[in-house]
Amino acid sequence: MPSTLELIGSLEDHDNVAAWINNVLGTQDTDTSIPVDLTELDQHLTHLLATLEIACQDTSSQLEHIIDDVSRGVPRLTYDLHFMRDGALTLQTALTKVQAKSKDSVPDDTSAALDRLQYLDTVKGRMEAAREVLREAESWSSLEMEVTSLLVEKSYEKAAERLNEASKSMVVFQNTPEYESRRTLMVSLQNQLEASLSSALVAAINTQDVVVCRNFFSIFSNIQRETEFRNYYNGSRRASLVTQWQNAHLSDCDSAPSTPSLSTPTTFTAFLTTFYASFLSIINAERTSIPSIFPDPAPTLSTLITSTLTSFQPTFSERLASLFSHHGASGLRELITAFKATEEFAANTDKIMEKIQYSAALSSPMLPSHMQGSEDTTPQLQRQKSHSRKRSTRMSISWRANPRRSSLSGGSLAKTPGGGLLGDTMELDWDQELFQPFLDFQVDYASLERRLLDSALDEIVSTDSRPGVTESDRARVLRERSVDVFSVADDSLGRCMTFTHGYGAVGLVQALDHFLKSFIDIWTADITSAQATAFSGRGASDSEEDLSDLDYTAQDWSDIQMSLHLLASARAVLDRLVVFETKLRSNLIQVATSFRLARNDPSGLSISGTTRGEGLLLIQSSLNSAELHDLLKSVESESQTRHLGSPMPLLLEARAAVSTFARACQRSLQETILSPLRKPLTSYPLSPLWSATPSEQSRRGGVNELQVPTFSLSPSEVVQRLAEGLLNLPRLFEVYADDDALSFSLETLPYIDAELLKGLSEQTDLPHQAPPGHMRRASLAPTLKPSSLSPEAVSSAWLSSLGHTILSHLTSAVLPKIRTLTTTGAAQLSSDLGYLSNIVRAINVEYEDLDRWKDYVSMGDEEGRKIMLEKEPGNSVLSQVGRMRGWS
Repeated sequence: MPSTLELIGSLEDHDNVAAWINNVLGTQDTDTSIPVDLTELDQHLTHLLATLEIACQDTSSQLEHIIDDVSRGVPRLTYDLHFMRDGALTLQTALTKVQAKSKDSVPDDTSAALDRLQYLDTVKGRMEAAREVLREAESWSSLEMEVTSLLVEKSYEKAAERLNEASKSMVVFQNTPEYESRRTLMVSLQNQLEASLSSALVAAINTQDVVVCRNFFSIFSNIQRETEFRNYYNGSRRASLVTQWQNAHLSDCDSAPSTPSLSTPTTFTAFLTTFYASFLSIINAERTSIPSIFPDPAPTLSTLITSTLTSFQPTFSERLASLFSHHGASGLRELITAFKATEEFAANTDKIMEKIQYSAALSSPMLPSHMQGSEDTTPQLQRQKSHSRKRSTRMSISWRANPRRSSLSGGSLAKTPGGGLLGDTMELDWDQELFQPFLDFQVDYASLERRLLDSALDEIVSTDSRPGVTESDRARVLRERSVDVFSVADDSLGRCMTFTHGYGAVGLVQALDHFLKSFIDIWTADITSAQATAFSGRGASDSEEDLSDLDYTAQDWSDIQMSLHLLASARAVLDRLVVFETKLRSNLIQVATSFRLARNDPSGLSISGTTRGEGLLLIQSSLNSAELHDLLKSVESESQTRHLGSPMPLLLEARAAVSTFARACQRSLQETILSPLRKPLTSYPLSPLWSATPSEQSRRGGVNELQVPTFSLSPSEVVQRLAEGLLNLPRLFEVYADDDALSFSLETLPYIDAELLKGLSEQTDLPHQAPPGHMRRASLAPTLKPSSLSPEAVSSAWLSSLGHTILSHLTSAVLPKIRTLTTTGAAQLSSDLGYLSNIVRAINVEYEDLDRWKDYVSMGDEEGRKIMLEKEPGNSVLSQVGRMRGWS
């Protein structure tokens, strides 16, 4: 339902109240064939009535307040109006008296003389304005001849002054037919002057003649060609750098040099170091030259750097893309090397910029000292002070700079000795231009890091398939490869901090989680595939004497030992994972601290190891997401409350993969342990006992055979062997009681009950019962620490899991295969299941499905048919027993 204000507002739009009610209740477009939900309609009506009642009360209350205010204000308003009327009448009377007195005080002849003087002053002003216009017109008639003669005499300063004076008078011809012709003449003369100076200007710039360049800058400023002068200057100073960039002979970039080179090819990162050294030497030289020529040295040097970077062909971005394409997955390492070289260059350049800003702060805030008082700079000063003046459009023959970089702000941007800033340092965006090519790769850091880690994983895994690595070496190889894997993961921490300064933390965590999970999943898949073929080609029994009744082969013992070793390796991997998570969390806390300090910084952009522009690019990028700040906030808060409990894991998928791997090892171990118990069950559903009749049983037993009642039948041979095997399992765990691998990840055991593990943990008295050799390490379970379990408790957990596993196999895969059950067969099966139920309780196993099978099998036909008619949906055990007994 809409709010009260919306309801009242909608009421004003309707003339018919009934239509408004229908509209609010949403029934005006309802299909009449569909019945209306009266309960919902009643709720809407109740809400609407309550809303209208509240609105009426509010309206009544507001109306009362308005009436009270008006009642109090109206008498006062009458008094105020009366008072104002009296004051106006009094003022009118006073003015009339003053006017009369003034007329009486001034004689008529004096008043006529004053009017005459005023008229003459107006005439004089208009005549002077007309004279100025005529002078301007006369000067324009001789402008072209004067400027041309000055250019022939090479009096460039006077020609510039003459053009500057003429440009000021352009406003006189604004909105007149002569304006366009005079503007065209002005542009033509300026172009002639620029053409006359261009060769001398380039020569002065190349020879670094500061005095000549300063004079030329004054000339160009007088003719409104300051931007063109800067373009000439920047183009000449960057020419060597652009040539060096274009002619570079690189071995790992696709672009070929523009001119053939006989030099030996070099890598891009090696070339970049040399190139930055040349770039830095030019910037150092300009630190002393630019302040002597330009009034704004810091922005001028910044423009020189940005114009150089934007003049590269191929561009910086294209070369980085080519570099990454050449190196493939390992391209991230090359990018980081280039990025570090760029950061070093930026840091050195930033120091130079700071020096030039300090020198500008110590000089005049308007112009350098050598230009103060100069007549040539007066137009420049006037132009800097008048920002609203429109610049005439002209067709220049000079070089053009990047339009995005052509505009400069006046004034100094340097820091004062006290630490303040003169001007806005945000105008100096040279470092943004420098780091912009890296930004796309930084934003895509997560996928680049994942690609690099996947490549490293493929290389690590490929060494496992070399000849000489046998099945028995799996556990050892897993430990060895985990060392390599976590070493690679450690390197990724440094890459993230170096390349993104912590802004790629979210992508780092995701890439590491995927990387470690993939590594563990490979081993899990290997265990799973080996488990599928584990029981093919087994040899004859060669059991130890005290466990001969378990019928284990030599291969079985080998598989048991290998599974235990793999579990121990899994625990070692988890220990490494926990240590690595601690290191990862420490790095994230360091990033969070750095960001918090940056927020407290007045500029808000202070990031250690970066320049202002680089930090601004990262802050404005998509890396600076809410997800990143949530991650940093969580790890920082956990570090402050560490004493309250264990921190939440960061690499969730990797931990889950370890859990899955441990579960696969445990299943493989259980399959091997239970294999002697499962083999006899293969023929169990095909036993003739299930279809036997009493007469057949009598014939098999003989005439004089004593007839045994069905309730006292002995268990079948298969069940007896199964029961004996289950009872012998505790002796098997006595053999491996000292193996600490059994206690690892008990919560992933099949059919294990968390309450059982909790009970076993509470029953264990660690200081008295658990010997030092049985101290267990932390597992994946957040509520249970297997280190507190004794060997007996661990054995109990395994026995419970094994018992449930074999019973699950019996009730879900063996018993449903029985086709038919006669009364005699049902009695035999009931006896078997009852016997087996008593046996498994001896090892603390209770299985509901087993008891359910026994109860249904023991029923008579009449009772069974009755139960079948009343059975609940989903009771598969009753359905299967009914099918066997013929109840359905």
